[in-house]
Amino acid sequence: MTNPLLADWDTPFGLPPYDRITDADYAPAVEAALDEARANIGAIAENPEPPSFDNTIAALELADETLGRVLGAFYAQAGADSNDARQALMREFSPKLAAYGSEITSNAALFTRIEALWQDRDALDLTEEQARVLMLTRRGFVRAGAQLQGQKAARVKQIKQRLAELGTRFTQNLLADERDWFMDLTARDVQALPGFVQDVARAAGAEQGRGPVVTTSRSLIVPFLQFCPDRALRQKAYEAWTSRGARGGENDNRAIAAEVLGLRAERAALLGHENFAAYKLETEMAGTPAAVCDLLMQVWTPARRAAEADAQVLHDMLRADGIEGPLHPWDWHYYSERRRAAEHDLNEQEVKPYLQLDRMIAAAFDCANRLFGLEFREIDAPLYHPDVRVWEVTRDGAHMAVFIGDYFARGSKRSGAWCSAIRSQQKLAGDIRPHVVNVCNFAKPSEYQPALLSYYDARTLFHEFGHALHHILSDVTYPSISGTSVARDFVELPSQLFEHWLEVPEVLESYATHAETGQPMPRDLLDRLLAATTHDMGFQTVEYLASALVDLAFHDGPAPADPMQKQAEVLEEIGMPAAIRMRHATPHFAHVFAGDGYSSGYYSYMWSEVMDADAFEAFQQAGGPFDPQMARALEAHILSKGGSEDAAALFTRFRGGMPDAAALLRGRGLAA
Repeated sequence: MTNPLLADWDTPFGLPPYDRITDADYAPAVEAALDEARANIGAIAENPEPPSFDNTIAALELADETLGRVLGAFYAQAGADSNDARQALMREFSPKLAAYGSEITSNAALFTRIEALWQDRDALDLTEEQARVLMLTRRGFVRAGAQLQGQKAARVKQIKQRLAELGTRFTQNLLADERDWFMDLTARDVQALPGFVQDVARAAGAEQGRGPVVTTSRSLIVPFLQFCPDRALRQKAYEAWTSRGARGGENDNRAIAAEVLGLRAERAALLGHENFAAYKLETEMAGTPAAVCDLLMQVWTPARRAAEADAQVLHDMLRADGIEGPLHPWDWHYYSERRRAAEHDLNEQEVKPYLQLDRMIAAAFDCANRLFGLEFREIDAPLYHPDVRVWEVTRDGAHMAVFIGDYFARGSKRSGAWCSAIRSQQKLAGDIRPHVVNVCNFAKPSEYQPALLSYYDARTLFHEFGHALHHILSDVTYPSISGTSVARDFVELPSQLFEHWLEVPEVLESYATHAETGQPMPRDLLDRLLAATTHDMGFQTVEYLASALVDLAFHDGPAPADPMQKQAEVLEEIGMPAAIRMRHATPHFAHVFAGDGYSSGYYSYMWSEVMDADAFEAFQQAGGPFDPQMARALEAHILSKGGSEDAAALFTRFRGGMPDAAALLRGRGLAA
């Protein structure tokens, strides 16, 4: 029988036929696609015709088109709905794909053709986009070791394969720890919690065939920490949450982290760089570790000052409850929530009924419509899980994209939130429009109950949808520069910028409606909610910056033999407040250790925030948040361009220059 992954996909808009795909189909499809890709690469490398842009660079862009289609379907499913078979496939595929990548970049005949084009680039009459793709292709080969020979080339290939294996193991260990830990709640424990937390705890337990439980899903454990009055239970839950990947046994990630850091340092040295951070940042906007450290420390000092002042207030509240001793990390969320209720007359239980998931999705869609003219129509299509929803995106009647939303937490889904593309926009193989996926981990409600979000959850939804817009509005020719294929410290600009529209009062006035009454959020509650957006910002900034600084320190110098000791040394050096821990401790720091994506790059959220704060101020200074001229400029200069130009040039064209950290500090309420 024909493998459905390799046949034509006769589905709405060419989506993967998940209703016909079985786990057993993936491995043979990947093997067949790899064979096809290798044959295509060989034909390019051995082409007797002189190298041209079309027969070499453009041909490379499409050489593994089938492989990309198969893997797009697989990784969308494996990351959000894992099982034993898919985990085994991930372990099987990662070294094979790393080896395939190394085969390409170590193909001497292929690199000779690319190098010849690079040397003759001024005589090729290339478009700006073609010149960019040529530069990026050559740079990618060089950075992968194409100029190395002999033992050095072989060792780089070994390192890449081993890193791929370790990244997969790190992810799967973390998923296992998150899936396996839960804490049963007694009737008394449940009764002490607000109704919405009770509902989520019962739903989480029902998924496991148990009574109410707490899990390490952020959408459950954070409200539990905010509202549970039992300090011992808070400590037990918090320690479980922050010890993921470090509980000993086969799921422990500490040795993996140490090996990863050592291999990255070795790889960077083989490629002629001082350390891995220098290697990684060479292609980013920041450029150097020193530039990154300078930005982070500009923000660290005022953030720590604010956090320490807040810690004193919370400690006084702890003492007022008759508790001696210091404020601990498992106390912070609880007393901070009580403080928010007191100072802003605001609490999560009051706000949450107004933040219905369906209404927040509609709000994000409406903002995209008002800014960019996009329209969304929910459709039926085969997806990888019953909870997943799908929409067709159009503009002026023309098809623009397919948008897929996978919003609820489940045991088979890794933690966090992310955006990916099953298929990216391009024009090289025809007018190919993207299939974009947003994955979140919101608490699934009990049956017949509406899904309610925290304000943090709502921001996450808008954030990931900002990434989706980067894909949806992409308008480039070549797949390698499509959508979010940009510098790592630029990729968060569209996502973080779109978060600002959640804070536009008219958006919440229209879409924040009560789950039971349907009434809009009262104006006084809306005002209090927006006034509290910078509440606890010292804490939020410190926990993030600590992770970013540890990530940088891991890679800006020799690889530490003991990453946990290095982590402790960095935190002591920067003066980490005792009652706050890193947002992502090393053993569960998936951004950095599940792959190379954010290694030496976790800072990029803040680098992008400098730009997004300045960019939203541009809207405010013009005609307001929905100013049509600014929206057209944002699409024309950033969202449609992908990686077709240098990131700094794109932002400068949009804004007239590069910003400093002043707007960021004002936006976070940390300015002096």
